[in-house]
Amino acid sequence: MTGSVTVQSALNRFLVKESLDSHRRKVCSRLMDCRTARMGGMEMRCEQCNMRTVHYYGCRDRHCPQCQGRASQQWCERQRRSLLPVPYFHLVFTLPHALNGWVQVHPEVVYRRLFESVWNTLSQFGLKTKHLQGELGMTAVLHTWGQNLSRHVHVHCLIPGGVLTDSGEWHRAKHQYLFPVRALSRRFRGRMVSSLRHSVRTGELHRLKEDHVIDDVLNGVMQQEWVVYARHCLNQAETVVDYLARYTHRIAISNGRLLSQEGDRIVFRYKDYREGGRQKTQQLDGVEFIRRFLMHILPKGFMRIRHFGYLSNRTRRRKLATIHQALQQPIETEVEALSNSVSPSSWPCSQCDGGMVHKVRQIPRFRAVSILTA
Repeated sequence: MTGSVTVQSALNRFLVKESLDSHRRKVCSRLMDCRTARMGGMEMRCEQCNMRTVHYYGCRDRHCPQCQGRASQQWCERQRRSLLPVPYFHLVFTLPHALNGWVQVHPEVVYRRLFESVWNTLSQFGLKTKHLQGELGMTAVLHTWGQNLSRHVHVHCLIPGGVLTDSGEWHRAKHQYLFPVRALSRRFRGRMVSSLRHSVRTGELHRLKEDHVIDDVLNGVMQQEWVVYARHCLNQAETVVDYLARYTHRIAISNGRLLSQEGDRIVFRYKDYREGGRQKTQQLDGVEFIRRFLMHILPKGFMRIRHFGYLSNRTRRRKLATIHQALQQPIETEVEALSNSVSPSSWPCSQCDGGMVHKVRQIPRFRAVSILTA
């Protein structure tokens, strides 16, 4: 039998909660409860046609495909205040697949070392490149998946094209791809391997037991070419924000990529980048689909979006003001939106197009079996 499928419906059918740790169990419970009676909600009524509707709340979990669109929009609105009137660059740093086993047993340590190694690499290039010699700024986003839900750990970096010097001057980037990709790759490789060796010595990677296997893996990846991708971005602020929005709140797979459920198998589409981004379809057993999806649930409390350099949270406002002054581009005054727009608990009626829909009662959370649908 062929039918529509969502991540939520797949979890409801194929998830075996007993096999999960407490963190993944809580995440999956939120995703399965999202926009159902178990989350609670609002009963709404149109003041003109009296039509009543029920709207259930979202779970707001960062792994939920139903909640990330709004979260991305809100996050990007906040980031508009940090945009600079300069070209931007998009770089991607990828871990070799030989380290996937380490990610499986120590995700938090490897992810943290990855962020540190990427920033160390780029900040050193910013300091030592002759025409720059200053501090870079960077917004970095961790992704852990490939298009077919396999483990493919990489960091997307959005970098303004220039540095802030100690004297408060702005030195702009002159090259199309900011830094030479091959040089970045080799510096990144050396820094990441060195960082992992340090984590082994200090016991952070304590689940890795056999010293000779650890050495074999690290020596092996040092013989590989590590993948670094670089792309020049446009200068318009709106383009930069839209570009960033593609990556910040993306999850392993969206409901829009799920095509159907055929018996116990789930069919989804993906891009095969080895064939130039060609669209393909893949079938996975439902249990295997859930296993792959769960691989990409991040450790509890781990921040997958981070800011570095003059974009770091502690110094961003002060340093951006200095950069705008150096560029002779005053910071635009923010105009708050007027409060005469539709409130979050009321909106135009989709049935009659003439009335306003208002909340008539709050629906409490319901932890038993859901009997209502949104």
